[in-house]
Amino acid sequence: MSSLSSALSVLIYYGKMFLNAFNNNFDFVKKTNFLKLVFSVIVCQCAGIVGSLSVGTSVTTWYEPMLKPSFAPPNWVFAPVWTIMYTLMGIALYLIISDSKKSAERNVGLFFFGLQLVLNSLWTFLFFGLQNPPAAFLEIVLMWFCIFATVYYFWRVRKQAAYLLIPYLMWISFALVLNYAFWQINI
Repeated sequence: MSSLSSALSVLIYYGKMFLNAFNNNFDFVKKTNFLKLVFSVIVCQCAGIVGSLSVGTSVTTWYEPMLKPSFAPPNWVFAPVWTIMYTLMGIALYLIISDSKKSAERNVGLFFFGLQLVLNSLWTFLFFGLQNPPAAFLEIVLMWFCIFATVYYFWRVRKQAAYLLIPYLMWISFALVLNYAFWQINI
């Protein structure tokens, strides 16, 4: 329960930062293309759905019997956290694709964003589908660097988009450590 409350505290903190970044001026709502916003969120949620297709019965037949590190959260935590993370990613994507300045940094940021989204789905396939924690670990390290690069380039284009990805980077950092621990205690 403490990991969930910590995650919620972080989300609330960054939500306040996001609102303060707009100086509590909600004129941005008038400028929001809600269809593009919904599409951006759906694209990110679909990455989660695609990844979950490879899980199948491996949660009950493979994952549940595994030895788990003491800091592994209960299974019920993952669905709400990932739903929040994919939503934040979608909003960040919307902010970048809605930016009128079509710069090289924007394009590089979008490249890394797309790459990390593909890697996000691939990780689930490697860990649960192939039941291969070592391969999933190597892949999540690459994903972490792609997320970091995305945050860096999004920051240069629109800081609010970068802020929205900080909880995701933190969650993937935790998942990286968790993946490594699963691999090591189940050798």
